[in-house]
Amino acid sequence: MFNEQEAQVVCREVVALSQGCADEQQKAALLDLAELLEVCAATPGSYLWLMGD
Repeated sequence: MFNEQEAQVVCREVVALSQGCADEQQKAALLDLAELLEVCAATPGSYLWLMGD
């Protein structure tokens, strides 16, 4: 779970993380996550919850 302040911090790490992606699928997933984090960071009072199966 990320709040908007945490999302801002993580967004700054996306470029460095993308350089370590093994393939285009990993990079695409990271960019999708970055988009969600950017929306969260820009929306005061918001949270982004990640759930796995």
